[in-house]
Amino acid sequence: MTTFNRSALFPGLAAVLIPIAIGMVFFYSPLEKTMGSVQKIFYFHLPLALTAFLSFFVACISGIMYLRNRQRIWDARLAASVEIGVVLTTLVLITGSLWGKPIWNTFWTWDPRLTTSLILWFIFASCLILRSAIDEEGKRATFSAVMAIVGFVDVPIVFLSARLFRSIHPTVIRADSVGLETSMLVTLLVCMAAMLVFWVGLYKFRVSLFLQEAMINDLQTDGTKS
Repeated sequence: MTTFNRSALFPGLAAVLIPIAIGMVFFYSPLEKTMGSVQKIFYFHLPLALTAFLSFFVACISGIMYLRNRQRIWDARLAASVEIGVVLTTLVLITGSLWGKPIWNTFWTWDPRLTTSLILWFIFASCLILRSAIDEEGKRATFSAVMAIVGFVDVPIVFLSARLFRSIHPTVIRADSVGLETSMLVTLLVCMAAMLVFWVGLYKFRVSLFLQEAMINDLQTDGTKS
């Protein structure tokens, strides 16, 4: 009798939800009157941005917990979330540029939302570079934790930039309402759910991989000493 494999739960759910989400984007959600088909990038762009924010929030919390108790598991969680967050932010910048070209007639403009997002990417990409440059585990984890905590300050700035400053970036989710009709909102929620499930599965896999790499390094170090 086979036992339930928990590690396959989130990848399995993602494998179901992602095709459903893509199908809803192209076959269920209506065309936006002004932007037309290019607006459909939005259904990928926003979930990518929100899960990138989630990644950096987890990195910040993991950094705080590592500085408190110095446990390796928190460094692994920090490393995994920073790595995923940088990839997601890269995709956010790419999809945003592709969306902006036909709307703003340029791939890039130094809008507050775009500028602060690019700064966020540089901060956490630098964190990855820092991790690869330091061999000593404790020092690498400490520096990464401090950088993740400080870097997270830019996340609320990115989120609020289109509201606090003059910006051409659209603000779909407002305090009083969501500027989407029902079918668009349902499609967006399904896309967000699919992206979140995918994020959890990828995060758990990367944490496990980082811990296994650390254990292998321990065995190699013990073998060298003996």
